[in-house]
Amino acid sequence: MEIKQAICYPMFRDRMSLDAFMEAAERIGYAAVDLWQRDGQFAEIVAAAKARHLAIASCVGHDDANHGLNQRENHARIEQELAQSIDVAAQHHIPGLICFSGARREGLTDRQGAETAAAGLRRIAPYAEKKGINLVLEVLNSKIDHPGYQADHMAWAVDVCRWVNSPRVKILCDIYHMQIMEGDLIRTIRTYAAFIGHYHTAGNPGRHDLDGDQEINYPAVCRAIAATGYDGYVGHEFSPVGDPVTAMENAFKICKE
Repeated sequence: MEIKQAICYPMFRDRMSLDAFMEAAERIGYAAVDLWQRDGQFAEIVAAAKARHLAIASCVGHDDANHGLNQRENHARIEQELAQSIDVAAQHHIPGLICFSGARREGLTDRQGAETAAAGLRRIAPYAEKKGINLVLEVLNSKIDHPGYQADHMAWAVDVCRWVNSPRVKILCDIYHMQIMEGDLIRTIRTYAAFIGHYHTAGNPGRHDLDGDQEINYPAVCRAIAATGYDGYVGHEFSPVGDPVTAMENAFKICKE
């Protein structure tokens, strides 16, 4: 089984035009484009992707990774933002919306944070189920890129998913972030496959190209993903060092092996 690969446009935005990016993605064989915020360029990006027969694999569902689901005072705002995002995702056939735990707070234990995040997601999960959209809780590293972020291990996010108990609440497993935090990638993917609704990649260290200068064995990791029966997208979310089109080509080839 061959994985469906996506490429993250925001990581390339400053290096090439939207048209050049979409042309390259289509020519190389990508199935989709990954996005972040639904900013002022969102409609233009969606139209450009559709013109090249590319899907939109995911986009951010609510604001502010640091003020997220682990604080009850954020739940009403996030519920409203996710409801709006779900409608947009359903309109444009976007399968996944990215959600964030929020940062740790003094006196907030990991269990309390996870229980609170689950309570927040339970408020909106029925609407996601009705519309057929996945809410994917992103796991990020708190060591380098996102100091203090609470969902920094897969087990924490799995607890949230179990407590929500919705087929539409899953995990965004970012392989780059998890390599930094816990490693043991293939075993983790096999163990938690049922909870994973989206993947991101990047080379470590540096969050750059998937090349020989970084430490993750992406062909083996992608074979492990495919072996679980995963039928969603694997989105490449790296910042290219050299020529961006060459980086797009190499990532696609490496993860197709």
